[in-house]
Amino acid sequence: MKVELVTTLKRQATKILADLHATKEPILITEHGQPSAYLVDVEDYEFMQRRMAILEGIARGEKAVFEGRTLSQEQAREKMQKWLK
Repeated sequence: MKVELVTTLKRQATKILADLHATKEPILITEHGQPSAYLVDVEDYEFMQRRMAILEGIARGEKAVFEGRTLSQEQAREKMQKWLK
């Protein structure tokens, strides 16, 4: 992963963004020697957001199973009947 200073980003934003789009490699931006932000390609960011939403859904499902909040197939069919017509 590339690392850039925030001052370099300020001075060379166009070049850094061009490199980002060409390589698709995230860039860690640092301020005063400390990590401050990541620059990622838009497509990669949107992909990560979709993946996170899926994982959050799986986690909610696992929690529901653990807590016993489940329905049988028949119960689910009855509950969803208004949308299945």
